[in-house]
Amino acid sequence: MVDQTTEKTTVTASPDACYDAAIDFERYPDWATDIKMARILSRDDDGRAVDVEFRAAAMGRSTTYTLRYFYGANPRRLAWRLQRGDVTRRLDGEYEFLPVASDSGATEVVYHLAVDLSVPLPGFVKRRAEARIVRTALDDFTRYVESRGG
Repeated sequence: MVDQTTEKTTVTASPDACYDAAIDFERYPDWATDIKMARILSRDDDGRAVDVEFRAAAMGRSTTYTLRYFYGANPRRLAWRLQRGDVTRRLDGEYEFLPVASDSGATEVVYHLAVDLSVPLPGFVKRRAEARIVRTALDDFTRYVESRGG
């Protein structure tokens, strides 16, 4: 069963600064708590990462997965789909970085995630893992972007 969540937060940085941090995959181990390694496997004609392999801590073990990133016409949106994973059947999501009308130095970050694990786990363990992923995607991301001076 696919579990999905959408969460939002506000970051004191421009949408461009948020987007730049989100596509700097090789820096993920520097700020994303559970990401131990990120390796770009392929790039598009514009030099942007397309397939990225990650190794992460998950539920007391290590997991490896590869995500394919999509860059559409909207420069403030980044989407990804799972290509392969050892404990996940689905790990799809997107970031969207929206300017805050009342504060030109702030961005509303919308994070959507859909997860389906290939290993049977009790519901509360799945929810805990999902909460940890979302916390990394928003809280760790916010600290990282704001520390760069947005």
